[in-house]
Amino acid sequence: MELTKEQKAEIEIARSSSLKTRRPTVPMLEEILFEPIPVLDHGFVRVIDYMGDDAAVVQAARVSYGKGTKKISDDAGLINYLLRHRHTTPFEMCEIKYHVKLPIFVARQWIRHRTANVNEYSARYSVLDCEFYVPEEDDLAAQSSSNRQGRGNILSGKEAKRVLEILREDAQMTYDHYIEMLNESEEGNIIDVSKEGLARELARMNLTLSTYTQWYWKTDLHNLLNFLSLRADTHAQYEIRVYADAMMETLRRWCPITFQSFSDHRVEGVTFSGKAIKVVKKLISGVHINQEESGMSKREWRELMEVIGCSE
Repeated sequence: MELTKEQKAEIEIARSSSLKTRRPTVPMLEEILFEPIPVLDHGFVRVIDYMGDDAAVVQAARVSYGKGTKKISDDAGLINYLLRHRHTTPFEMCEIKYHVKLPIFVARQWIRHRTANVNEYSARYSVLDCEFYVPEEDDLAAQSSSNRQGRGNILSGKEAKRVLEILREDAQMTYDHYIEMLNESEEGNIIDVSKEGLARELARMNLTLSTYTQWYWKTDLHNLLNFLSLRADTHAQYEIRVYADAMMETLRRWCPITFQSFSDHRVEGVTFSGKAIKVVKKLISGVHINQEESGMSKREWRELMEVIGCSE
């Protein structure tokens, strides 16, 4: 992970300042405020600002004043109830803003979550840095034969080496051409239109999706939980999952009661369909039932058996 001199200076100034406030603050999150959490080879996640805490969720649910109840156990019980029964609006009272540096292809997955305010680095106005994501060899895998959007067997040896060579060479070549078209090349001006080069909005077209971009991403707690439930899941693509994992740590610091409830009910919990519940009830009663009798598809049946730990 690399920060620019300007970003380092900004972080130093922000962390050295101390502001008096009457609004609630969270000491554990304050400890890492503005600090980048490294992700992938050049990326990071850092918390820029936040509003509210666990008590704000409780306060919103009860529409009362103050910091909520005096007993943490009471607050935890209410937050558990809210999450368990999907009462989401109290969680919308808390907000958090991140500064994220990420590969463009990860950003294009991420932007599908259309419940946030986003402001991205503009290559129309500024020149992108020569930074692109190259996976670790252990993260290279063939296409899965059973999952059209997943990975299969890990590549190794000559195969992995060649893939890494292609990724590095293509990314570097397209970036070199990008700089050349901008007339920023050390070898001199190639496109001489008053020596301004090709327009930045056009020169960026050939850059690879592995090129890094940056954005500010602000969302409320409810939509952050939705994002994390999908992207911190083991089925999510690795390159976005590691960002979600870093954000899970910020959530743990920010709203520890909500984090624990979210972990119990969403991350480690499962939802059963009506058919699945009927199957589980029969199995508990000692009644034998197979996939054909259940009315479930083979995939649904297999997933259910894996969850409850039964062999078919």
